[in-house]
Amino acid sequence: MTTIRIPTPLRPYAGGNGSVKVTGGSVGAAFSNLTEQYPDLRQHLFEDGQLRSFVNVYLNQEDVRYLEGEETAVGENDTLMIIPSIAGGWGQL
Repeated sequence: MTTIRIPTPLRPYAGGNGSVKVTGGSVGAAFSNLTEQYPDLRQHLFEDGQLRSFVNVYLNQEDVRYLEGEETAVGENDTLMIIPSIAGGWGQL
């Protein structure tokens, strides 16, 4: 089974888990299984059926946006990491 690592801010929506084992042969299928297990995560990860633009997903250290996106194949020994974007700027010092 593929492992998805859950960042700290999203853990309350994933039963407090730091990682979850999922089924599915692609990134999209793995995330579908994840949100079936933890439906409260869906609103934080998806918008209009697509991963939100600020949700970065890495497959074994590689950004899936530079692979095949949600169609990227995953195997049972793979790890997907959800990395939320951090936005902000700097003000006057």
